[in-house]
Amino acid sequence: MTLIDTRTPDAKRLISGATGDWEIIIGLEVHAQVTSQAKLFSGASTAFGAPPNANVSLVDAAMPGMLPVINEECVKQAIRTGLGLKAEINHKSVFDRKNYFYPDLPQGYQISQFKQPIVGEGKVIVSVGPDRQGEFEDIEVGIERLHLEQDAGKSMHDQHATMSYVDLNRSGVALMEIVSKPDMRSADEAKAYVTKLRTIVRYLGTCDGNMDEGSLRADVNVSVRRPGGEFGTRCEIKNVNSIRFIGQAIDYEARRQIAILEDGGKIDQETRLFDPNKGETRSMRSKEEAHDYRYFPDPDLLPLEFDQAYVDALAKDLPELPDAKKARLISSLGLSTYDASILVSEKAVADYFEKVAAGRDGKLAANWVINDLLGALNRAGKGIENAPVSPDQLGAVIDLIKEGTISGKIAKDLFEIVWNEGGDPRQLVESRGMKQVTDTGAIEKAVDEVISANPDKVEQARAKPSMAGWFVGQVMKATGGKANPQAVNDLVKTKLGIE
Repeated sequence: MTLIDTRTPDAKRLISGATGDWEIIIGLEVHAQVTSQAKLFSGASTAFGAPPNANVSLVDAAMPGMLPVINEECVKQAIRTGLGLKAEINHKSVFDRKNYFYPDLPQGYQISQFKQPIVGEGKVIVSVGPDRQGEFEDIEVGIERLHLEQDAGKSMHDQHATMSYVDLNRSGVALMEIVSKPDMRSADEAKAYVTKLRTIVRYLGTCDGNMDEGSLRADVNVSVRRPGGEFGTRCEIKNVNSIRFIGQAIDYEARRQIAILEDGGKIDQETRLFDPNKGETRSMRSKEEAHDYRYFPDPDLLPLEFDQAYVDALAKDLPELPDAKKARLISSLGLSTYDASILVSEKAVADYFEKVAAGRDGKLAANWVINDLLGALNRAGKGIENAPVSPDQLGAVIDLIKEGTISGKIAKDLFEIVWNEGGDPRQLVESRGMKQVTDTGAIEKAVDEVISANPDKVEQARAKPSMAGWFVGQVMKATGGKANPQAVNDLVKTKLGIE
Protein backbone atom coordinates (compact mmCIF):
# COMPACT_ATOMS: atom_id res chain seq x y z
CA MET A 1 0.00 0.00 0.00
CA THR A 2 1.49 3.35 -1.04
CA LEU A 3 1.64 5.85 1.81
CA ILE A 4 0.87 9.46 0.95
CA ASP A 5 0.37 12.02 3.71
CA THR A 6 -3.00 13.74 3.37
CA ARG A 7 -3.62 15.16 6.86
CA THR A 8 -1.89 17.65 9.10
CA PRO A 9 -1.19 16.80 12.77
CA ASP A 10 -4.08 17.30 15.18
CA ALA A 11 -3.13 17.94 18.80
CA LYS A 12 -6.16 16.16 20.26
CA ARG A 13 -5.22 12.92 18.46
CA LEU A 14 -1.58 12.84 19.57
CA ILE A 15 -0.29 10.25 22.02
CA SER A 16 2.03 11.34 24.81
CA GLY A 17 5.17 9.28 25.19
CA ALA A 18 8.03 9.54 27.64
CA THR A 19 9.95 11.88 25.31
CA GLY A 20 7.14 13.86 23.71
CA ASP A 21 4.10 13.51 21.48
CA TRP A 22 3.56 10.92 18.75
CA GLU A 23 1.12 10.62 15.88
CA ILE A 24 -0.40 7.31 14.76
CA ILE A 25 -0.75 6.67 11.03
CA ILE A 26 -3.35 4.05 10.13
CA GLY A 27 -4.35 2.49 6.84
CA LEU A 28 -6.71 -0.45 6.44
CA GLU A 29 -7.09 -3.21 3.90
CA VAL A 30 -10.61 -4.53 4.39
CA HIS A 31 -11.52 -7.89 2.87
CA ALA A 32 -15.25 -8.08 2.17
CA GLN A 33 -16.76 -11.35 0.95
CA VAL A 34 -18.88 -10.70 -2.10
CA THR A 35 -22.55 -11.58 -1.77
CA SER A 36 -22.91 -14.22 -4.48
CA GLN A 37 -24.26 -17.75 -4.60
CA ALA A 38 -21.17 -19.01 -6.48
CA LYS A 39 -17.43 -18.47 -6.13
CA LEU A 40 -15.35 -16.02 -8.15
CA PHE A 41 -14.05 -18.50 -10.74
CA SER A 42 -16.20 -21.60 -10.23
CA GLY A 43 -19.81 -22.60 -9.75
CA ALA A 44 -19.28 -24.02 -6.25
CA SER A 45 -21.63 -22.79 -3.53
CA THR A 46 -20.61 -20.06 -1.07
CA ALA A 47 -23.13 -21.10 1.61
CA PHE A 48 -21.79 -20.61 5.13
CA GLY A 49 -21.80 -23.51 7.58
CA ALA A 50 -21.58 -26.38 5.11
CA PRO A 51 -19.66 -29.52 6.19
CA PRO A 52 -15.89 -29.31 5.53
CA ASN A 53 -14.98 -29.57 1.84
CA ALA A 54 -18.61 -29.79 0.74
CA ASN A 55 -18.43 -26.64 -1.42
CA VAL A 56 -15.42 -27.51 -3.56
CA SER A 57 -15.35 -27.80 -7.34
CA LEU A 58 -12.56 -29.26 -9.47
CA VAL A 59 -11.43 -25.68 -10.16
CA ASP A 60 -11.20 -24.89 -6.42
CA ALA A 61 -9.22 -28.09 -5.87
CA ALA A 62 -6.83 -27.10 -8.70
CA MET A 63 -7.27 -30.34 -10.59
CA PRO A 64 -5.17 -30.55 -13.80
CA GLY A 65 -6.78 -28.91 -16.83
CA MET A 66 -9.41 -27.01 -14.82
CA LEU A 67 -9.66 -23.37 -15.93
CA PRO A 68 -11.19 -20.39 -14.09
CA VAL A 69 -14.30 -18.68 -15.49
CA ILE A 70 -15.22 -15.24 -14.13
CA ASN A 71 -18.51 -14.92 -12.23
CA GLU A 72 -20.26 -11.85 -13.66
CA GLU A 73 -22.33 -11.26 -10.52
CA CYS A 74 -19.13 -10.76 -8.55
CA VAL A 75 -18.02 -8.17 -11.11
CA LYS A 76 -21.33 -6.35 -10.76
CA GLN A 77 -21.06 -6.38 -6.97
CA ALA A 78 -17.58 -4.87 -7.12
CA ILE A 79 -18.79 -2.10 -9.43
CA ARG A 80 -21.78 -1.39 -7.17
CA THR A 81 -19.45 -1.14 -4.19
CA GLY A 82 -17.12 1.18 -6.09
CA LEU A 83 -20.06 3.44 -6.93
CA GLY A 84 -21.09 3.43 -3.27
CA LEU A 85 -17.57 4.55 -2.37
CA LYS A 86 -17.76 7.41 -4.92
CA ALA A 87 -14.80 5.80 -6.64
CA GLU A 88 -13.47 5.69 -10.16
CA ILE A 89 -14.64 2.59 -12.05
CA ASN A 90 -11.99 1.23 -14.39
CA HIS A 91 -13.49 -0.07 -17.62
CA LYS A 92 -10.52 -2.39 -18.10
CA SER A 93 -8.90 -4.42 -15.33
CA VAL A 94 -6.54 -7.39 -15.24
CA PHE A 95 -6.36 -10.48 -13.05
CA ASP A 96 -2.90 -11.44 -11.85
CA ARG A 97 -1.32 -14.42 -10.21
CA LYS A 98 0.06 -13.61 -6.76
CA ASN A 99 2.56 -16.32 -6.00
CA TYR A 100 2.98 -17.46 -2.43
CA PHE A 101 2.44 -20.64 -0.51
CA TYR A 102 -0.78 -21.26 1.36
CA PRO A 103 -1.39 -24.87 2.46
CA ASP A 104 -5.12 -24.23 2.02
CA LEU A 105 -4.87 -22.69 -1.49
CA PRO A 106 -4.36 -25.69 -3.80
CA GLN A 107 -3.29 -23.67 -6.87
CA GLY A 108 -0.13 -22.48 -5.12
CA TYR A 109 -1.01 -18.91 -6.10
CA GLN A 110 -3.89 -16.50 -5.55
CA ILE A 111 -5.76 -14.93 -8.46
CA SER A 112 -5.95 -11.26 -7.57
CA GLN A 113 -5.54 -7.83 -9.20
CA PHE A 114 -2.43 -5.70 -8.90
CA LYS A 115 -1.61 -2.82 -11.27
CA GLN A 116 -5.02 -2.61 -12.93
CA PRO A 117 -7.82 -3.08 -10.35
CA ILE A 118 -11.53 -2.89 -11.17
CA VAL A 119 -12.06 0.17 -8.90
CA GLY A 120 -9.72 3.12 -8.41
CA GLU A 121 -9.67 6.05 -6.00
CA GLY A 122 -12.73 7.02 -3.96
CA LYS A 123 -13.65 8.41 -0.56
CA VAL A 124 -15.74 7.71 2.53
CA ILE A 125 -17.07 10.36 4.92
CA VAL A 126 -16.73 9.00 8.45
CA SER A 127 -18.53 10.44 11.49
CA VAL A 128 -16.43 10.00 14.62
CA GLY A 129 -18.30 10.24 17.91
CA PRO A 130 -20.43 11.11 19.66
CA ASP A 131 -18.24 12.94 22.17
CA ARG A 132 -19.38 13.91 25.66
CA GLN A 133 -21.43 16.75 24.21
CA GLY A 134 -23.15 14.38 21.78
CA GLU A 135 -21.32 15.91 18.81
CA PHE A 136 -19.89 14.10 15.79
CA GLU A 137 -16.81 15.04 13.78
CA ASP A 138 -16.75 14.20 10.08
CA ILE A 139 -13.47 13.18 8.48
CA GLU A 140 -12.75 12.05 4.93
CA VAL A 141 -10.92 8.76 4.41
CA GLY A 142 -9.56 8.23 0.95
CA ILE A 143 -9.98 4.92 -0.87
CA GLU A 144 -6.92 3.95 -2.88
CA ARG A 145 -8.43 0.99 -4.73
CA LEU A 146 -10.84 -1.92 -4.65
CA HIS A 147 -9.84 -5.13 -6.35
CA LEU A 148 -11.34 -8.58 -6.71
CA GLU A 149 -9.50 -11.68 -5.56
CA GLN A 150 -10.17 -15.23 -4.42
CA ASP A 151 -10.05 -16.28 -0.78
CA ALA A 152 -7.97 -19.12 0.60
CA GLY A 153 -9.36 -22.09 2.50
CA LYS A 154 -8.99 -22.70 6.22
CA SER A 155 -6.36 -24.71 8.07
CA MET A 156 -7.50 -26.29 11.35
CA HIS A 157 -4.76 -27.15 13.81
CA ASP A 158 -6.87 -28.34 16.74
CA GLN A 159 -8.49 -31.40 15.18
CA HIS A 160 -5.57 -33.81 15.52
CA ALA A 161 -2.54 -34.17 17.79
CA THR A 162 0.08 -34.25 15.01
CA MET A 163 -1.67 -33.16 11.79
CA SER A 164 -3.52 -30.12 10.48
CA TYR A 165 -6.79 -30.47 8.59
CA VAL A 166 -7.74 -28.34 5.59
CA ASP A 167 -11.26 -27.14 4.72
CA LEU A 168 -11.49 -25.75 1.18
CA ASN A 169 -15.06 -24.44 1.41
CA ARG A 170 -13.80 -20.83 1.40
CA SER A 171 -11.13 -21.47 -1.23
CA GLY A 172 -12.09 -19.48 -4.32
CA VAL A 173 -14.79 -17.39 -2.63
CA ALA A 174 -14.85 -13.86 -4.09
CA LEU A 175 -13.39 -11.09 -1.97
CA MET A 176 -13.30 -7.35 -2.49
CA GLU A 177 -10.13 -5.94 -0.99
CA ILE A 178 -10.83 -2.30 -0.16
CA VAL A 179 -7.58 -0.44 0.47
CA SER A 180 -7.75 2.89 2.29
CA LYS A 181 -5.24 5.70 2.19
CA PRO A 182 -3.34 6.28 5.46
CA ASP A 183 -5.82 8.95 6.54
CA MET A 184 -6.75 7.69 10.00
CA ARG A 185 -5.05 9.00 13.11
CA SER A 186 -6.70 7.13 16.00
CA ALA A 187 -8.28 3.82 16.89
CA ASP A 188 -11.66 5.57 17.09
CA GLU A 189 -11.32 6.82 13.52
CA ALA A 190 -10.37 3.36 12.28
CA LYS A 191 -13.32 1.75 14.08
CA ALA A 192 -15.69 4.38 12.71
CA TYR A 193 -14.31 3.81 9.20
CA VAL A 194 -14.84 0.05 9.29
CA THR A 195 -18.31 0.57 10.78
CA LYS A 196 -19.18 2.97 7.95
CA LEU A 197 -17.73 0.65 5.31
CA ARG A 198 -19.76 -2.25 6.67
CA THR A 199 -22.89 -0.09 6.65
CA ILE A 200 -22.33 0.89 3.00
CA VAL A 201 -21.83 -2.68 1.73
CA ARG A 202 -24.87 -3.84 3.70
CA TYR A 203 -27.02 -1.08 2.19
CA LEU A 204 -25.76 -2.06 -1.24
CA GLY A 205 -26.24 -5.78 -0.58
CA THR A 206 -22.72 -6.50 -1.85
CA CYS A 207 -21.47 -8.08 1.41
CA ASP A 208 -23.36 -9.22 4.50
CA GLY A 209 -20.68 -7.73 6.77
CA ASN A 210 -20.86 -10.57 9.30
CA MET A 211 -17.44 -10.33 10.91
CA ASP A 212 -18.04 -13.31 13.18
CA GLU A 213 -18.43 -15.49 10.07
CA GLY A 214 -15.34 -14.02 8.39
CA SER A 215 -17.32 -12.14 5.75
CA LEU A 216 -15.58 -8.90 6.68
CA ARG A 217 -12.11 -8.68 8.17
CA ALA A 218 -9.28 -6.19 8.13
CA ASP A 219 -5.52 -6.04 7.79
CA VAL A 220 -4.47 -3.05 9.91
CA ASN A 221 -1.35 -1.07 8.97
CA VAL A 222 0.07 0.95 11.89
CA SER A 223 3.08 3.24 12.14
CA VAL A 224 4.00 6.14 14.41
CA ARG A 225 5.94 9.34 13.89
CA ARG A 226 6.67 12.65 15.48
CA PRO A 227 3.92 15.17 14.56
CA GLY A 228 4.41 16.30 10.98
CA GLY A 229 7.52 14.17 10.48
CA GLU A 230 8.35 11.46 7.97
CA PHE A 231 6.30 8.29 7.93
CA GLY A 232 7.61 5.60 10.23
CA THR A 233 8.06 1.93 9.46
CA ARG A 234 4.71 0.23 9.44
CA CYS A 235 3.60 -3.13 10.73
CA GLU A 236 0.60 -4.99 9.35
CA ILE A 237 -1.77 -6.77 11.73
CA LYS A 238 -3.49 -9.53 9.77
CA ASN A 239 -7.08 -10.72 9.71
CA VAL A 240 -8.65 -8.79 12.59
CA ASN A 241 -12.28 -9.90 12.66
CA SER A 242 -14.04 -7.49 15.03
CA ILE A 243 -14.32 -3.73 15.21
CA ARG A 244 -13.53 -3.80 18.93
CA PHE A 245 -10.40 -5.87 18.29
CA ILE A 246 -9.30 -3.42 15.55
CA GLY A 247 -9.31 -0.63 18.14
CA GLN A 248 -7.45 -2.72 20.72
CA ALA A 249 -4.85 -3.87 18.18
CA ILE A 250 -4.12 -0.30 17.06
CA ASP A 251 -3.78 1.02 20.61
CA TYR A 252 -1.43 -1.80 21.63
CA GLU A 253 0.67 -1.68 18.46
CA ALA A 254 1.10 2.10 18.60
CA ARG A 255 2.25 1.92 22.22
CA ARG A 256 4.61 -0.96 21.39
CA GLN A 257 6.24 0.97 18.56
CA ILE A 258 6.53 4.17 20.61
CA ALA A 259 8.22 2.29 23.44
CA ILE A 260 10.77 0.76 21.05
CA LEU A 261 11.58 4.08 19.38
CA GLU A 262 11.87 5.98 22.66
CA ASP A 263 14.26 3.29 23.89
CA GLY A 264 16.51 3.95 20.88
CA GLY A 265 15.43 0.91 18.86
CA LYS A 266 13.97 0.63 15.37
CA ILE A 267 10.76 -0.88 14.03
CA ASP A 268 11.05 -3.98 11.86
CA GLN A 269 8.59 -4.03 8.99
CA GLU A 270 6.66 -7.20 9.64
CA THR A 271 3.32 -8.95 9.66
CA ARG A 272 1.80 -9.44 13.11
CA LEU A 273 -1.22 -11.17 14.61
CA PHE A 274 -3.55 -9.81 17.30
CA ASP A 275 -4.24 -12.05 20.29
CA PRO A 276 -7.61 -10.91 21.71
CA ASN A 277 -7.17 -13.01 24.85
CA LYS A 278 -3.98 -11.19 25.80
CA GLY A 279 -4.88 -7.92 24.08
CA GLU A 280 -1.52 -7.77 22.29
CA THR A 281 0.06 -8.19 18.87
CA ARG A 282 2.86 -10.66 18.19
CA SER A 283 5.23 -11.21 15.29
CA MET A 284 4.12 -13.59 12.55
CA ARG A 285 6.64 -13.10 9.70
CA SER A 286 8.70 -10.43 7.99
CA LYS A 287 6.53 -8.25 5.75
CA GLU A 288 6.48 -9.18 2.07
CA GLU A 289 6.73 -6.57 -0.67
CA ALA A 290 5.03 -6.68 -4.06
CA HIS A 291 8.13 -8.07 -5.79
CA ASP A 292 8.12 -11.03 -3.41
CA TYR A 293 4.82 -12.19 -4.86
CA ARG A 294 6.07 -12.25 -8.48
CA TYR A 295 2.83 -10.84 -9.86
CA PHE A 296 2.08 -11.50 -13.53
CA PRO A 297 -1.18 -11.48 -15.57
CA ASP A 298 -3.05 -14.74 -15.27
CA PRO A 299 -2.70 -16.45 -18.67
CA ASP A 300 -6.03 -18.25 -18.23
CA LEU A 301 -8.08 -15.04 -17.88
CA LEU A 302 -8.53 -12.32 -20.47
CA PRO A 303 -8.59 -8.68 -19.32
CA LEU A 304 -11.98 -7.73 -17.89
CA GLU A 305 -13.62 -5.03 -20.01
CA PHE A 306 -17.02 -3.28 -19.97
CA ASP A 307 -18.36 0.08 -21.13
CA GLN A 308 -19.90 3.07 -19.34
CA ALA A 309 -23.41 1.94 -20.26
CA TYR A 310 -22.82 -1.20 -18.19
CA VAL A 311 -21.79 0.93 -15.20
CA ASP A 312 -24.71 3.34 -15.67
CA ALA A 313 -27.22 0.47 -15.66
CA LEU A 314 -25.88 -0.69 -12.30
CA ALA A 315 -25.78 2.85 -10.89
CA LYS A 316 -29.44 3.37 -11.78
CA ASP A 317 -30.54 0.61 -9.41
CA LEU A 318 -28.43 1.59 -6.40
CA PRO A 319 -30.39 2.14 -3.16
CA GLU A 320 -30.29 5.35 -1.13
CA LEU A 321 -27.02 5.18 0.81
CA PRO A 322 -26.43 6.14 4.46
CA ASP A 323 -25.10 9.68 3.91
CA ALA A 324 -27.98 10.63 1.61
CA LYS A 325 -30.53 9.04 3.92
CA LYS A 326 -29.12 10.84 6.97
CA ALA A 327 -29.25 14.20 5.17
CA ARG A 328 -32.86 13.56 4.13
CA LEU A 329 -33.98 12.59 7.63
CA ILE A 330 -32.40 15.75 9.05
CA SER A 331 -33.85 18.07 6.41
CA SER A 332 -37.31 16.57 5.91
CA LEU A 333 -38.10 15.31 9.43
CA GLY A 334 -36.09 17.78 11.49
CA LEU A 335 -34.09 15.06 13.25
CA SER A 336 -30.87 15.87 15.07
CA THR A 337 -27.57 14.72 13.59
CA TYR A 338 -27.21 12.35 16.54
CA ASP A 339 -30.62 10.69 16.04
CA ALA A 340 -30.25 10.48 12.26
CA SER A 341 -26.78 8.93 12.62
CA ILE A 342 -28.12 6.18 14.88
CA LEU A 343 -31.10 5.47 12.65
CA VAL A 344 -29.07 5.07 9.43
CA SER A 345 -26.27 3.04 11.04
CA GLU A 346 -28.01 -0.19 10.03
CA LYS A 347 -30.22 -0.55 6.99
CA ALA A 348 -32.72 -2.70 8.89
CA VAL A 349 -33.06 0.00 11.58
CA ALA A 350 -33.51 2.72 8.96
CA ASP A 351 -36.16 0.68 7.14
CA TYR A 352 -38.02 0.03 10.40
CA PHE A 353 -37.92 3.70 11.38
CA GLU A 354 -39.20 4.91 8.02
CA LYS A 355 -42.21 2.62 8.29
CA VAL A 356 -42.97 3.96 11.78
CA ALA A 357 -42.42 7.60 10.76
CA ALA A 358 -44.56 7.45 7.61
CA GLY A 359 -47.22 10.16 8.00
CA ARG A 360 -46.29 10.75 11.66
CA ASP A 361 -44.22 13.12 13.79
CA GLY A 362 -40.65 12.18 12.82
CA LYS A 363 -39.05 13.36 16.06
CA LEU A 364 -41.53 11.44 18.19
CA ALA A 365 -41.06 8.34 16.04
CA ALA A 366 -37.27 8.68 16.34
CA ASN A 367 -37.49 8.92 20.15
CA TRP A 368 -39.56 5.76 20.37
CA VAL A 369 -37.40 3.77 17.95
CA ILE A 370 -34.08 4.84 19.48
CA ASN A 371 -34.90 4.99 23.18
CA ASP A 372 -37.64 2.41 23.63
CA LEU A 373 -37.33 -0.11 20.81
CA LEU A 374 -33.54 -0.21 20.39
CA GLY A 375 -33.12 -0.02 24.17
CA ALA A 376 -35.39 -3.01 24.67
CA LEU A 377 -33.68 -4.95 21.87
CA ASN A 378 -30.29 -4.26 23.42
CA ARG A 379 -31.42 -5.48 26.83
CA ALA A 380 -32.93 -8.60 25.27
CA GLY A 381 -29.91 -9.29 23.08
CA LYS A 382 -32.06 -9.26 19.93
CA GLY A 383 -31.57 -7.75 16.48
CA ILE A 384 -34.20 -5.53 14.93
CA GLU A 385 -35.07 -8.31 12.47
CA ASN A 386 -36.44 -10.22 15.50
CA ALA A 387 -38.19 -7.29 17.20
CA PRO A 388 -41.38 -8.47 18.97
CA VAL A 389 -43.00 -5.09 18.18
CA SER A 390 -43.67 -4.45 14.49
CA PRO A 391 -43.49 -1.00 12.85
CA ASP A 392 -47.29 -1.00 12.56
CA GLN A 393 -47.70 -1.75 16.26
CA LEU A 394 -45.25 0.95 17.34
CA GLY A 395 -46.89 3.38 14.92
CA ALA A 396 -50.26 2.65 16.53
CA VAL A 397 -48.84 3.43 20.00
CA ILE A 398 -47.57 6.79 18.70
CA ASP A 399 -50.95 7.52 17.08
CA LEU A 400 -52.73 6.88 20.40
CA ILE A 401 -50.40 9.38 22.12
CA LYS A 402 -50.95 12.05 19.47
CA GLU A 403 -54.73 11.58 19.63
CA GLY A 404 -54.65 12.06 23.40
CA THR A 405 -56.15 8.60 23.94
CA ILE A 406 -53.21 7.61 26.16
CA SER A 407 -50.53 9.52 28.01
CA GLY A 408 -46.79 9.04 27.59
CA LYS A 409 -46.68 6.97 30.78
CA ILE A 410 -49.52 4.72 29.65
CA ALA A 411 -47.76 4.37 26.29
CA LYS A 412 -44.70 2.93 28.06
CA ASP A 413 -46.91 0.35 29.77
CA LEU A 414 -48.68 -0.41 26.49
CA PHE A 415 -45.34 -0.91 24.72
CA GLU A 416 -44.32 -3.47 27.36
CA ILE A 417 -47.58 -5.37 26.89
CA VAL A 418 -47.19 -5.45 23.11
CA TRP A 419 -43.53 -6.49 23.49
CA ASN A 420 -44.35 -9.39 25.82
CA GLU A 421 -47.79 -10.47 24.61
CA GLY A 422 -48.35 -8.99 21.16
CA GLY A 423 -51.73 -7.76 20.01
CA ASP A 424 -53.32 -4.67 18.49
CA PRO A 425 -52.47 -1.60 20.62
CA ARG A 426 -55.88 0.00 20.06
CA GLN A 427 -57.75 -3.11 21.11
CA LEU A 428 -55.48 -3.52 24.13
CA VAL A 429 -56.23 0.03 25.27
CA GLU A 430 -59.99 -0.64 25.00
CA SER A 431 -60.02 -4.09 26.56
CA ARG A 432 -57.73 -3.19 29.48
CA GLY A 433 -59.22 0.19 30.29
CA MET A 434 -56.02 2.07 29.58
CA LYS A 435 -57.58 5.20 28.12
CA GLN A 436 -56.32 8.51 29.42
CA VAL A 437 -58.75 10.38 31.72
CA THR A 438 -59.56 13.69 30.06
CA ASP A 439 -62.76 14.47 32.00
CA THR A 440 -61.80 17.68 33.81
CA GLY A 441 -64.45 17.02 36.47
CA ALA A 442 -62.88 13.70 37.45
CA ILE A 443 -59.40 15.21 37.35
CA GLU A 444 -60.49 18.21 39.45
CA LYS A 445 -61.95 15.88 42.06
CA ALA A 446 -58.64 14.01 42.32
CA VAL A 447 -56.71 17.28 42.60
CA ASP A 448 -59.03 18.54 45.37
CA GLU A 449 -58.59 15.32 47.33
CA VAL A 450 -54.76 15.48 47.17
CA ILE A 451 -54.73 19.18 48.16
CA SER A 452 -57.10 18.70 51.11
CA ALA A 453 -55.07 15.75 52.38
CA ASN A 454 -51.81 17.72 52.37
CA PRO A 455 -52.40 21.24 53.80
CA ASP A 456 -48.76 21.57 54.93
CA LYS A 457 -47.56 20.94 51.38
CA VAL A 458 -49.96 23.60 50.06
CA GLU A 459 -48.20 26.38 51.96
CA GLN A 460 -44.80 25.07 50.85
CA ALA A 461 -45.92 25.04 47.22
CA ARG A 462 -47.20 28.62 47.41
CA ALA A 463 -43.83 29.69 48.79
CA LYS A 464 -41.93 27.54 46.34
CA PRO A 465 -43.92 27.05 43.07
CA SER A 466 -41.70 24.20 41.90
CA MET A 467 -43.39 22.10 44.61
CA ALA A 468 -46.42 21.94 42.34
CA GLY A 469 -44.74 18.99 40.65
CA TRP A 470 -45.18 16.96 43.83
CA PHE A 471 -48.96 17.47 43.67
CA VAL A 472 -49.02 16.53 40.00
CA GLY A 473 -47.20 13.30 40.82
CA GLN A 474 -49.64 12.47 43.62
CA VAL A 475 -52.66 13.06 41.36
CA MET A 476 -51.15 10.89 38.62
CA LYS A 477 -50.52 8.18 41.20
CA ALA A 478 -54.07 8.44 42.51
CA THR A 479 -55.50 8.09 38.99
CA GLY A 480 -53.27 5.16 38.06
CA GLY A 481 -51.35 7.35 35.62
CA LYS A 482 -54.44 7.75 33.45
CA ALA A 483 -55.12 11.45 34.01
CA ASN A 484 -54.07 13.84 31.27
CA PRO A 485 -50.76 15.24 32.63
CA GLN A 486 -51.26 18.71 31.14
CA ALA A 487 -54.76 19.00 32.55
CA VAL A 488 -53.49 17.90 35.98
CA ASN A 489 -50.67 20.43 35.88
CA ASP A 490 -52.99 23.29 34.90
CA LEU A 491 -55.56 22.44 37.59
CA VAL A 492 -52.94 22.06 40.33
CA LYS A 493 -51.51 25.50 39.59
CA THR A 494 -54.98 27.06 39.47
CA LYS A 495 -56.04 25.46 42.76
CA LEU A 496 -52.80 26.46 44.48
CA GLY A 497 -52.96 29.97 43.05
CA ILE A 498 -49.47 29.85 41.55
CA GLU A 499 -48.24 30.60 38.07
